[in-house]
Amino acid sequence: MRDLRLLLPAMFAWLAGWWAIGIPGGASAAALVAWALWATACLAAGLAVVGVLRERRRPAAGGDGAPFVRATATALVVLSAGGLVASSVALGLGAREASPLAVAAQDHRSPEVTIELTGAPRAMRSNWFAEGEAPLLRVEGRLVVIDDAAAHAVPVTTALSLPAGELQLGARVTFSARVTALPAEEGAAFRLAPVGDIRSVFPPPPWLAWTVGLRTGFAEAAGALDGDGGALVPGLAIGDTSAVDEGLDSAMKASSLSHLTAVSGANCAIVTAAAFALAALLGLPRLLRVIVALAALAGFVVLVTPEASVVRAATMAVVVLVAVAAGRPGGGTAALSLAVVVLLVADPWYARDYGFALSVFATAGLLLLARPLTVALARWMPLPVAAVIGVPLAAQLACQPVLVMLDPALALYGVPANLLAAPAAPVGTVVGLIGCLLLPVLPSVGFACLQLAWLPASWIALLARASSAMPAARLEWLPDAPGALLLAACTAIALWLLLGSRRRRRVRGVAAAVLIVAIAVPVGLFAGRPLIGAATRPADWDVAACDIGQGDAVLLRSAEATALIDTGPDPAALSRCLALLGIRRIDLLVLTHWDADHVGGVPAVAGLVDTVLHGPLDGDRSTRALDPLVAAGAEPVEVVAGFGGTLADARWRVVWPRPDAPPGNDASVVLDVSTPEYRGLFLGDLGEEAQARMLRSVTLGPVDLVKVAHHGSADQSERLYDELGATVGVIGVGTDNGYGHPTDRLLDLLRANGTAAVRTDRSGTALLTADGDGFGLWTERDSAGVSGGP
Repeated sequence: MRDLRLLLPAMFAWLAGWWAIGIPGGASAAALVAWALWATACLAAGLAVVGVLRERRRPAAGGDGAPFVRATATALVVLSAGGLVASSVALGLGAREASPLAVAAQDHRSPEVTIELTGAPRAMRSNWFAEGEAPLLRVEGRLVVIDDAAAHAVPVTTALSLPAGELQLGARVTFSARVTALPAEEGAAFRLAPVGDIRSVFPPPPWLAWTVGLRTGFAEAAGALDGDGGALVPGLAIGDTSAVDEGLDSAMKASSLSHLTAVSGANCAIVTAAAFALAALLGLPRLLRVIVALAALAGFVVLVTPEASVVRAATMAVVVLVAVAAGRPGGGTAALSLAVVVLLVADPWYARDYGFALSVFATAGLLLLARPLTVALARWMPLPVAAVIGVPLAAQLACQPVLVMLDPALALYGVPANLLAAPAAPVGTVVGLIGCLLLPVLPSVGFACLQLAWLPASWIALLARASSAMPAARLEWLPDAPGALLLAACTAIALWLLLGSRRRRRVRGVAAAVLIVAIAVPVGLFAGRPLIGAATRPADWDVAACDIGQGDAVLLRSAEATALIDTGPDPAALSRCLALLGIRRIDLLVLTHWDADHVGGVPAVAGLVDTVLHGPLDGDRSTRALDPLVAAGAEPVEVVAGFGGTLADARWRVVWPRPDAPPGNDASVVLDVSTPEYRGLFLGDLGEEAQARMLRSVTLGPVDLVKVAHHGSADQSERLYDELGATVGVIGVGTDNGYGHPTDRLLDLLRANGTAAVRTDRSGTALLTADGDGFGLWTERDSAGVSGGP
């Protein structure tokens, strides 16, 4: 029988952490309430114990206070867990507010900081770098020193232009930084944007440095393997996902195999069990077996870097090993619950970490649902087949409510894909890890292991791409918390129908009807909406010109990454466009300049944006536009000609303005974007004179698409449009705008160069899909917005 007594404290601790972080002043209030209730429960428990002792002295008095004592003891444990987590949040928030980084952020000062890295570097979906520099890598760390003075450790995040080999766990980096305080909900307290050159980089201490050579050598060796399998092997074995491209990553997510693109917590259990078994074979006593297993676990966690799922599994393994050492091995559910409480007390921001949640829910599903589902399915099929289906089904059912919070959709082929991948995943992981360890000492044997691991990795990648490309692979679902709660309720009803008593036929019939309606309504509304509302709208569009009135708002999409160039004048209009196209995240926002028709819609995207590129600042106008974005966690980057970067498979470069340009239309950020299918130039509100200066400073050559400058005003350079020779010219313009935009001069100029004009005042929102030979065009209204061209 499972020991579920610690489930309630774990759940209460999680809720306390979530609430304390998310509500202003909630941490202190939650801690006070929890400890007040704890004191009351202590008093009640004391009185109950006294009562029980008196009853035992007077047997004839009757009554039994033991149940009340047990209930009070349970309440004490639950309140203790919640109180500890809430207190930890209060202490963490207090440390953030008292940090010298908070003062630096308020004073707009750029102090010199030293941070210690707490994880491996990650590639960014949208990246930027100055001319001649390496692309930036996102790293997490903790503050160690500020302005030559030791500082209390607070979590920070930054992006550094250094080789990945130098940015390893435990390394210390010193640089001057512009400081931005992040919202309390973020795991990192501050974002540090480097100013100037990196001052110094100190390697990790020896007890951590040994992993650098292993990881680097393993990545280089795996790079010699072909195809998706070679990209996936490092992720399966040591958690290095740098070689997994956007296409494969998207396919893994769409097929519910994304947990395999990096080391999962299950690998900790494999490593621990293997080390414990090896120690047993060597005849070591129980205590030494536990020590060997703990040492192997610690080395593995350092090697793969302490991601949320690995930390959770490692903590659970430590709990189990300590229980084994004490001669009292506990159940898996109790170990999981205790691990959750310990981790939330140590770092309560795990309460809002989706990776941590998915890891815990998947493990809980395996512990609580795998066996009952296997037994239930065995009524219709052989037991081994039922087990093969029941295990991935249990994990999928437990995780799906969390997954719809990240992406409101159901992966129809998720369970079959996991079922087919299940035999391959542990083989690829274990053999790949052995190869990683053998490469430095026996290179040929280690590489042979990598080649063996390539086979299951390639199979997993093939499953992901095949299942994600199948018809109806993705069903839209109700988004956010309502969608998660509805799906959780549907899952509970379905499990009760499958696993519960079969005697109450009427109740089961009502439950089945409720389940059918609860599933049919959101599927009909959300999955059927594209068929009803926009049957012809392409799903694979590359460029979208939003109908936001007189202004610019152009979306670019590359694989799963999205960029937005300007926001138009109206937040509501921009929100409608984003909702129409299903945009929930913007990796890169470009504010070409500070006029209201380009930045007025900023409130619509506050909280959705990762990075903001902008030109020269313009006092209060730029402050009003940037403040809501920065307050919601976006990172502002001022750019000039020479900056460049990536957006998934696309590359972009800034060709204007020049350094020290004064703010205004003629200092608009001009972006040159190249993808495998097309090349586009986005001109902001650049006038004729500035266009001529730009032509003298940079060679542009032919492009496929141009975002026409200044909404089609007459202030245009004929030479520029002659040189560009674009197939399509996009004009962001409002109906009856009063400016005469677009002007006849501009339209004649486009027509003379064979450029088809797409104008949002007539077309509404327009979608362009590149195919390498031109563009497919979809318009919200009809083709009336397209004129001129070949």
